[in-house]
Amino acid sequence: MRKPVWGTQSFLVLSLLTIVSTAAGRAVASSPDDGSGELPAGAALESHRAVFEADPFPRATTCRTCHPDHYREWSVSQHAYAQISPIFNTLQGTIIAATNGTFGDFCIRCHTPVGMRLGEPVFAPNSQRAPVSVEGVTCIVCHRVNKAYGKVTGRRRLVAGDVFEPIFGPTGNEEVERVLEERDTYGVVTTPNERGRKIHAEATLFEPISRPGFCASCHDVNFVTGFRLEEAFSEYKGSPAAKRGETCQDCHMGTEPGEAKGYRDEPVAKMGDEETRVRKRTTHMWVGPDFPIVHPGIFPHNPEAAELATTDEWLEFDHEAGWGTDAFEDRVGDGTEFPARWSSADDRYDARDILDLQLALRAEAFASGTQLLRTGYRLGEVIVDRADEKGLRFRVEVKNGADGHNAPTGFIGERMVFLQVTVTDADGEVVFVSGDLDPNGDVRDLHSLYVHNGELPLDRQLFNLQSRFLTVNVRGSEREQVIAFNYSVDPLPYARPSVGPAILTGRAPGARTHRKTIEPGGHRWAKYEVKASELSGAPPYSANIKLIAGMVPPNLIDAIKGMGFDYGLSARGIADAVVAGHRVLWERDVAVEVD
Repeated sequence: MRKPVWGTQSFLVLSLLTIVSTAAGRAVASSPDDGSGELPAGAALESHRAVFEADPFPRATTCRTCHPDHYREWSVSQHAYAQISPIFNTLQGTIIAATNGTFGDFCIRCHTPVGMRLGEPVFAPNSQRAPVSVEGVTCIVCHRVNKAYGKVTGRRRLVAGDVFEPIFGPTGNEEVERVLEERDTYGVVTTPNERGRKIHAEATLFEPISRPGFCASCHDVNFVTGFRLEEAFSEYKGSPAAKRGETCQDCHMGTEPGEAKGYRDEPVAKMGDEETRVRKRTTHMWVGPDFPIVHPGIFPHNPEAAELATTDEWLEFDHEAGWGTDAFEDRVGDGTEFPARWSSADDRYDARDILDLQLALRAEAFASGTQLLRTGYRLGEVIVDRADEKGLRFRVEVKNGADGHNAPTGFIGERMVFLQVTVTDADGEVVFVSGDLDPNGDVRDLHSLYVHNGELPLDRQLFNLQSRFLTVNVRGSEREQVIAFNYSVDPLPYARPSVGPAILTGRAPGARTHRKTIEPGGHRWAKYEVKASELSGAPPYSANIKLIAGMVPPNLIDAIKGMGFDYGLSARGIADAVVAGHRVLWERDVAVEVD
């Protein structure tokens, strides 16, 4: 029987990285060798540095000079977290290993488009990537695109160039021209040899950036096999919101998360004390179901944090123990040992000042994300159909409160939205429970290791909107899998395109998604039954109902843990952090009188 084993793994497996970088056609820029076929010490790093210094793609910190508010919002966003996420990195590494590298950059090209444009390895720790690559979906990923690509599953070409090259946006060049005409007032320059704030010399009108199709490039994901992984844009196209003319941007970049309540009117740039003219100002926080689980010194992106300490040094800073607070520092004895970087109390206090800001920003984003999810998921009616000597029967209605796409949407195979229902008697004794968690933090479904091992019973009344990946077995039957990939029996497995059109069968031949999502404006009923034998005989009974949203199930962490995790994280630590981030969106108590 499988047992829930949790361990710390090293992230980089050199042999796999060699296979992956070769098979996927991604290699580090070439460096001279000594004729032995091996790179001299430091050559790869120097090669990387030469690419970075060429600055073909400006970092978000460069844009921050004139757009500090946009940067602050973006820095804590899911876009900014896209490449930092240790769960993503290990998941895509697991798939690459399972397919002998032929999966290529299919996943990562949406998570670090700049890294793939620079030719970085598909699978590598973030410490070996360019800083702009680790920024994930950074500013230029949207504002250096000049063609309407549409649904291309992340395959877009970014326009290269330094900070002075044109950017592409929703309004055109009028305000930039005015600022340049008054450059002495704003202190800006458009050539590298001048002193002042370096800015782009032109803002080109690019109308597609304000349309839903622009988001579709990464938010409608289809495999070469015909398997449809994410369909947020496809769902939107048939939604009431689309019919009204509302866009993705209206709900996700406006004043209220998940609702088309308009935009703020504010300056969009600030140079010193001088601001640009007021116009429509979009929000760049893009909150949702994900949240960061890495050290707060690493995320949100923060130039001050990066200047104070390296990533490895931040990982040594024990913020949970209270380092840098009076309560902790007043108790520190003369013999207390700290890592070299944090041996000074002053440095620990400086670090704490930064972390307080980081944690506050993370809390702000988490609260905003919760607000978004509360808009999308609603508790409706609770109807008691039976309450007598034969037991209890009742129904709970769960509704999609938004009408722009299904709920959940996106990566629906790993999005948990479930009901936790607990029935107690008059003495407070629990007589029934569904939606409770096993010791790993999983609901008691078929993927729970405790259910699989026979240590806990299957929760047969579980209501969970997490869709299921079904893969086709050799003889045609199907089975649920945590990771939707058919493992080949060939010595060298690879990702196979379909040999026939999926339209003939209506689905991809190798795998499919069994959708459990709720359509825009729709609802589902969760049905529960408590047998008479389970009742304690101490009425009245009370049902506590919670609608809970989780980022990913811990069983996914177990399925990918063999690849190890970046930033020194363990599978156990990640699973605990994921469960700690469960959000109780709605809660209701219902009294049940027994006749």
